[in-house]
Amino acid sequence: MTSSHLDLDVRPILRDGGEPFSAIMEAVGALAPGQSLRLLATFKPLPLFQVLGARGFGAAAREIGGGDWEVIFTPQGAAAPEPPAARPADPQDWPEPVSELDNRDLDPPEPMTRTLEGIEALAPGQTLAALLPREPLFLFNELRARGHAWRGGFAPEGHYRIVIRRGQAPS
Repeated sequence: MTSSHLDLDVRPILRDGGEPFSAIMEAVGALAPGQSLRLLATFKPLPLFQVLGARGFGAAAREIGGGDWEVIFTPQGAAAPEPPAARPADPQDWPEPVSELDNRDLDPPEPMTRTLEGIEALAPGQTLAALLPREPLFLFNELRARGHAWRGGFAPEGHYRIVIRRGQAPS
């Protein structure tokens, strides 16, 4: 078993307003069996804990100063099954959004956090629209895990607009 870490510093990507998810997943794909990923980020990447947790990684995080974080993702064994995909729903069956959030000027993870808080305030079946600075890859996993449906895409201005329909409350 390999004991070394593969180092990935996504702080420059985040500071330039980019989305490091593809670089992170590429690094995960390049790991040798048993090798860990040492990730450096400008925030504690909580959504990534679930994404990589579903792929069989445990996470150990520590703040390293200046708001930066070091997270070591270590393989824990067999990957857990992926949560079921959101079922596409006919958008014409959806009610108009109850509210629209403009999260374009927020730093990660605030756009996702604010959007999830907005969804929690809805009744089952209601919808919320959110404007986001980039495609919300981490948000998709959270929505799927919570049983919500969504549709979205890039607007001509370059931001991402998503409409989310709250699923049924857990019994």
